[in-house]
Amino acid sequence: MHKILKVFFLVFLAVVVVSVLVEQWGAINLFLWGRPDSEDLAFNHTNLEERGPVVVSSDEQINMDVFNKVHKAVVNIVATTLTINYWQQITPQEGQGSGFIIDDKGYILTNNHVVAKAQKIIVTLGDDKKTRAKLIGRDSSTDLAVIKIPEHMVPSVAQLGNSDYARVGQKAIAIGNPFGLSHTLTTGIVSALDRELEDESGTMLTGLIQTDAAINPGNSGGPLLNSNGEVVGINTAIFSLSGGYQGIGFAIPINQAREVALQIITEGRYASPWLGISGIDLSEDLADALNLQVTEGILVVEVIEGSPADQSGLSGGTQEVTLDNMLIPVGGDIILSVNGQKVEGMKSLVREINRNKVGDGLDLEVIQGNEMNRVYVTLQEKPFD
Repeated sequence: MHKILKVFFLVFLAVVVVSVLVEQWGAINLFLWGRPDSEDLAFNHTNLEERGPVVVSSDEQINMDVFNKVHKAVVNIVATTLTINYWQQITPQEGQGSGFIIDDKGYILTNNHVVAKAQKIIVTLGDDKKTRAKLIGRDSSTDLAVIKIPEHMVPSVAQLGNSDYARVGQKAIAIGNPFGLSHTLTTGIVSALDRELEDESGTMLTGLIQTDAAINPGNSGGPLLNSNGEVVGINTAIFSLSGGYQGIGFAIPINQAREVALQIITEGRYASPWLGISGIDLSEDLADALNLQVTEGILVVEVIEGSPADQSGLSGGTQEVTLDNMLIPVGGDIILSVNGQKVEGMKSLVREINRNKVGDGLDLEVIQGNEMNRVYVTLQEKPFD
């Protein structure tokens, strides 16, 4: 019995010693032989030339081509504002955003909220050169602004596309400076069109492009691009419960931004076109309930006194009826089309108005009473609230 215990103990001791040696073999080997030479390491003998070029998919190639084409025209914007702290002291505060160069004279398009109330604007270009920028003008109703850098510092100009050609499902590429990380590219698709969003100032932005390309704080004012590297929108806002990216971002269509930028540069401000009505989108249920002749269009409920609509003879509701516990003004005109384009609702009417400028005329097809009439309206500048 004593011999069996002795043998068992020796076997157990041997197992423990072997286990320790195996576990610590690396350290023991390093102690006995030192660190290996670089020639002894297999990964150091990889011949990169023999491996050939990396396979690039067509989608990856589009991303690279667009970035190489556009990134030099994208800038980082640091806007310094003056605020009053708790002790009534005036202190500078910095905010960051993005923008892109739209003209070789140095004009840069960005968001109004990026540069609003800025006392100083510093632009960082793609080669890390910094320069002071001048505010040319801004418009809070569209959340757009134009700033300018010296002409000789312009490295590249972004090519503006046609946002009317944007379609749901198309590729969307965003380049900007999220959290100050310069020239960051993210990709996604056009998720939806003609969205509405109320910004932080309470302004309702309409006709927006929705995308799932990652847009984070600092991306505001940067370009949203198509596969050709053309700007189709200006990244302006995100929908988020956390304050960060959650897959829903919005961009202002470039066609609208182009007209706003043109007026800001040439006139010093943007004159927003104005019709002067409020209305309700018609539907089959509403038309049946109100016993109307048509099921599509806009029921005009109010016409602002002195507005272009008022001057042209459009009429709003004359009495109120209760429908589904809501008071609805009825008896007003019904707008069916604008400039030959069928009107589906207030969104499409606002979009058509924004395609025009102050002084342009609208040709409206309208039901007035029991008659079908054509009404011509000349748009005026929207008065300040």
